[in-house]
Amino acid sequence: MSDNDVAPLETAFGVDHHVSRAEAPERPAQDGGPDMVQLLNPEGERVAHPEHDAVVDGLSDEELRGFYRDLVLIRRFDTEATALQRQGELGLWASLLGQEAAQVGSGRALRPQDYAFPTYREHGVAWCRGVDPVNLLGMFRGVNHGGWDPNEKNFHLYTIIIGAQTLHATGYAMGVQRDGNVGTGDEERDTAVIAYFGDGATSQGDVSEALVFAGVNNSPVVFFCQNNQWAISEPNEKQTRAPLWHRARGFGFPGIRVDGNDVLAVYAVTKAALDAARSGQGPTFIEAFTYRMGAHTTSDDPSKYRVSAEVEVWKHRDPIERFRRWLTTTGRADPDFFDAVDGESDELGASVRQRCLSMPDPGGTEMFDHVFAERHPVMERERAEFETYHASFEAAR
Repeated sequence: MSDNDVAPLETAFGVDHHVSRAEAPERPAQDGGPDMVQLLNPEGERVAHPEHDAVVDGLSDEELRGFYRDLVLIRRFDTEATALQRQGELGLWASLLGQEAAQVGSGRALRPQDYAFPTYREHGVAWCRGVDPVNLLGMFRGVNHGGWDPNEKNFHLYTIIIGAQTLHATGYAMGVQRDGNVGTGDEERDTAVIAYFGDGATSQGDVSEALVFAGVNNSPVVFFCQNNQWAISEPNEKQTRAPLWHRARGFGFPGIRVDGNDVLAVYAVTKAALDAARSGQGPTFIEAFTYRMGAHTTSDDPSKYRVSAEVEVWKHRDPIERFRRWLTTTGRADPDFFDAVDGESDELGASVRQRCLSMPDPGGTEMFDHVFAERHPVMERERAEFETYHASFEAAR
């Protein structure tokens, strides 16, 4: 039976097919299928692709080495943040382990005027947009609500509500259209928008609403889905009957699946989609086929719902090792370069730790500061009550 066939009713409803986790067969290791765009295979060998070869061939060796540096440094930052949480310095952390290429490849495809709307895991995109990585820790440490100016970096604050950022992105893209900042032919003015979300978010109504509005308005937005195979503990096959990139068909615009562990392919596909958006061709849905090698967050135990053999398969598709092999075999980088990046990553880890631990605790009244754009009588009253309450403890000493 093919993916598109419907099981007979007596099969679907007449028999109880429930089995326990112990009885269930292991999930097969998936390779993304024949439609997936790939420019580097897991062994680090170049794969030709007529639509995207020119883009990659146009990158300089310096730019390519820059991709590798991004991948290594953001993984080092992520490792340090995970350690900080385990040591009680962060309340929570959402790791990107295994998804570095999807984020760096797409992040480096953005132009300065483009605007990105992330979830809470896009640390690599934040890095590419120039956000100080320590600022990513503030919310998880409980000392601020984000820590950077979204309009300075063209990188929105992290969104915790699953899927909501796709509506934010679509609305922003519709505003770009109405401001006349798309399809003008001006390289520094034409703006594209990108929305990041995971495979689990595609089951949220907000995402479908965003796809509707983007499609009917031909808005300059790219929907970038990082399909890391697991929506917390739910695998893909319990979320959808069809490949996620097929979703775009129902909303009237193109969809494409790319190897999310191949930084070159992600860069090329995302660049093409962003260029199409800013030239007035409307939205694109990109499914970056990748894998979450770690836990959903540091409060999660993935061993409860997935087998270790599956993780081992994906370790052999590691995006950093794949890219390093290619840089080495093609002579684009030498051992001295790799040693220098490793040294820089150690320095970054030490700096992140020291600066995180030295973050000042906020004053208690700061939570009232940005609820409304202007002073508000309710906030002023609640601030005064809060100050009086805390002052009572000082008087009791």
